[in-house]
Amino acid sequence: MTENLKQQTVLVTSGTGKTGRRVVERLASLGVTVRSGSRKGAVKFDWEDESTWGPALRGADAAYVAYYPDLAAPGATEAVRALGRIAVDNGVRRLVLLSGRGEPEAVAAENALRECGAELTVVRGSFFAQNFSEGPMAEGVLAGEVAFPAGDTAEPWVHVDDLADVVVAALTQDGHAGLVHELTGPRLLTFAEVVAEIAKATGREVRYVPVTEPQYAQLLQQYGMSAAEAEWLAALFGTLLDGHNAATTDGVKRVLGREPKDFTEFAREATAAGDWTDHAS
Repeated sequence: MTENLKQQTVLVTSGTGKTGRRVVERLASLGVTVRSGSRKGAVKFDWEDESTWGPALRGADAAYVAYYPDLAAPGATEAVRALGRIAVDNGVRRLVLLSGRGEPEAVAAENALRECGAELTVVRGSFFAQNFSEGPMAEGVLAGEVAFPAGDTAEPWVHVDDLADVVVAALTQDGHAGLVHELTGPRLLTFAEVVAEIAKATGREVRYVPVTEPQYAQLLQQYGMSAAEAEWLAALFGTLLDGHNAATTDGVKRVLGREPKDFTEFAREATAAGDWTDHAS
């Protein structure tokens, strides 16, 4: 590691999220000074409170921008445009943005962040394999039934560890500025196929249940999500899973020099980690 890398300071927004906490761990292991931004942590960063952005960014060399809940959400474009302006005003020279694959609204947010003039790398991910081990779908696995409005559409599931490795490379290495890294796993799998992979790895009886967008919105509300957010998210999933993303890319290999992790590997790892046993009877 170079002394220059050791002297870097990086802000990770949403530092306790699926991707953020993995990025924090990897940066820390490299000796980078990391600020893990969150609503309740030592470094306050709240996407709904712009007054927290400047203090969190001040003096940082780079920042990982992971907008919650999604770049396609209403207000996201305006928020990241403002964040870019504040970042540059506080001396940040490099930004890495988490974006969604095949989301036109997310592209608008990407373009808004480019306006700030900092070095920008965009990382577009397909659906996360870890959605099945962290969040509402994990509860579905434990209950033996995963409901989702996907029909029989195939998706190239990306392992979040791969995505985090790419983000860290873009944050700490030169040569990524201006690039868009589109990341997927190595093969296409339908929801029924990935649930079957989980069932095989865990030895549990788990099945996939296709539902409509309104039915899924109702399920999300049962997990405490507001009706408006649930309806928006269900509609977004319906749009993303219409088949236009059913192709793999070589993004992980181009950046990391290795093949991306397969869903089978994820299922084995999550099973070994006990991700689907915490509430088992």
